[in-house]
Amino acid sequence: MNSARHTSTGDVEDNATMVQPYPAEPQDEKHIGSDSHGKQDAITTSNNGAPSGPPSKPYSIYTASEKWFIVALTGFAAMFSPLTANIYFPAIPTISAAFHKSTELINLTVTVYMVVQGVSPMFWGTLSDRWGRRPMFIGCMVVLCGACVGLALVPTDAYWLLMVLRCLQAAGSASTVALGAGVVVDIAAPAERGSFFGMWNIGPMVGPCIGPVLGGVLSDRLGWRAIFWFLCIAAGVCAIVMVLFLPETLRALVGDGSVPPPKSYRPLIPVIGTQREPDYSTRGTRRGFANPLLLFLYPDVTITLLFNALVYAEFYAVTATISTLFQPTYPFLTETDTGLCFLAIGGGMMIGGVVNGELLDWEYQRVKRKVLSKLEQDPENKVKPEDITKEEYFPIEVARLRMMPIFLAVFAAACIGYGWCLEAGVSIAGPLILQFIIGWTCVAMMNSAQTLIVDLAPQHGSAITACNNLVRCSFGAVAVSVIDLILKRLGTGWTYVLLSGICIAFSPYFWIQMKYGPKWRAKRRARRQATETSSRA
Repeated sequence: MNSARHTSTGDVEDNATMVQPYPAEPQDEKHIGSDSHGKQDAITTSNNGAPSGPPSKPYSIYTASEKWFIVALTGFAAMFSPLTANIYFPAIPTISAAFHKSTELINLTVTVYMVVQGVSPMFWGTLSDRWGRRPMFIGCMVVLCGACVGLALVPTDAYWLLMVLRCLQAAGSASTVALGAGVVVDIAAPAERGSFFGMWNIGPMVGPCIGPVLGGVLSDRLGWRAIFWFLCIAAGVCAIVMVLFLPETLRALVGDGSVPPPKSYRPLIPVIGTQREPDYSTRGTRRGFANPLLLFLYPDVTITLLFNALVYAEFYAVTATISTLFQPTYPFLTETDTGLCFLAIGGGMMIGGVVNGELLDWEYQRVKRKVLSKLEQDPENKVKPEDITKEEYFPIEVARLRMMPIFLAVFAAACIGYGWCLEAGVSIAGPLILQFIIGWTCVAMMNSAQTLIVDLAPQHGSAITACNNLVRCSFGAVAVSVIDLILKRLGTGWTYVLLSGICIAFSPYFWIQMKYGPKWRAKRRARRQATETSSRA
């Protein structure tokens, strides 16, 4: 897979169909030398092996280790969005007793959290596309810390304050997903973006699995207030590391990372991406504020968000019912044992995220080689090899979605089998193995969809991820609200048949996207070029 991580800027935002694309540098398929990943990718050569020009510029100045550090840190921050929601679940009965409120009223604090979780990234993400990633990240962590301190100290006779602080907590934590996705777009070219998104996605996808385990242990041993002190300490540590080390990555400010940002944007310990000659040609144009909801007018973006939300909703329908389904089916499980059952699906997600990230990069290069081969066989072809990754010629939809039907088929089969295993009360090993497969295939599909939507709108990486978060959180909230009713009416087995059937019914999306996606992008490109021509005139 040495060809998977290709970092020359010919692979930059050429796939973009938005206004003001990043500048692209020529590249060729064949390279010698090594890039920041240690891959062969430094000096371009012609098809006969002779050098054809100077070394192509990398998309980002950061070395492989620097990129992985940035991705790991932002992935850790993105974990707080689902973690703060799910770590709260085991303590709901205890909090209900402490506040002398019914379980239904305490559940409202979960509902308002999910509402703010879906809406707040639209605000923070749009700001980060304009004012930078670093200040928004630090701001989110500070808000989260403050909200957690308030929740840890909230009087038990102030139910209204509990509601307010839960909204504030969501406002701080939820936007880290959108901000982290924007950072990945800033530092990683499309050819390597799959691997980085695969690793980064571990944070936001594992949060729902480890949250109940941590919440149960903390609530049982130290009391429910310990949950919020733990979150405060963890968010504080993350904020401190960001203040010390995280560089600004917004390309409109720092280009490929070599352009110095304003002093207020610089880390206190600048050890990442330092001592490089500034290349101002890589810096994009800072845009005015844009309404992220306008991205829903792009049909290829909208249908991708809808498919991703359906998969996320079924995933949430599995994780949200693990406790309520496992304890009556396997009465020998203690609460701690039930919490540990979440680790099966979390383990599948961790491994699946890494493997699928590499697979996405491999698929990108496979499609690239195929396009190049067709061009070489066409005697009337006038397209230069270094231009094949430009959006006019490169089928990015095929590169991202070709494996998705397989993942969907395995995901649906695993969910259906999972439901019937619980219905029949088979050995607990069966549902746990199927949970692992569900986690693997779910994160594979969500990683592919996430990578595609940022390829479709790269200059709005945070804003479009905020749109993704809004849609999938809305679908997830609906799934959590109705899953108990469906389980009571249909039974466990038929419930997951129904949910899987809904996802399968949406499967024509793959072929629609691969067939019509390039045409939709071409129309946007034509409108963009017409607008640029008229503005110059």
